[in-house]
Amino acid sequence: QVQLVESGGGLVHPGGSLRLSCAASGRGFGGYTMDWFRQPPGKEREFVARINWSSTSTNYTESVRGRFTISRDNARNTLYLLMNNLKPEDTAVYYCSANLGVYWGQGTQVIVSS
Repeated sequence: QVQLVESGGGLVHPGGSLRLSCAASGRGFGGYTMDWFRQPPGKEREFVARINWSSTSTNYTESVRGRFTISRDNARNTLYLLMNNLKPEDTAVYYCSANLGVYWGQGTQVIVSS
C-alpha cells in the first residue's frame, strides 16, 4: 500500500513557475513508475508526465514538453513536477499516481491567471 499526498499548487501568473510535490508513504515507492495527471475544469483527467523507477526514462504529453520536468527522489519517497512558463490552459487539479494507476493522491489545484 502506498499513500500519496500532493502539495505545491496555487495561483500563478502566466509565464510563472510552480513546483508540485507528491509525498509517498508506505512501501514500494522506489520500485514504482510514477505519473502526473491533471483534470482541467469541466474536462476529463489527462496524462501529463511519467517517470520510471530509476529516473532513466521520462515521458510527457506534447502540450507540456519543454516546459514541465518530472523528477523523483527515491530516498525521500517524493515525486516532483517542475512547471515553467505556465499558461492559462495549464489550470487544473494535478494528481500524482503510482504503479500505473493503482494508487492516487487527492490532488492539488493549480490556477494560472492574470
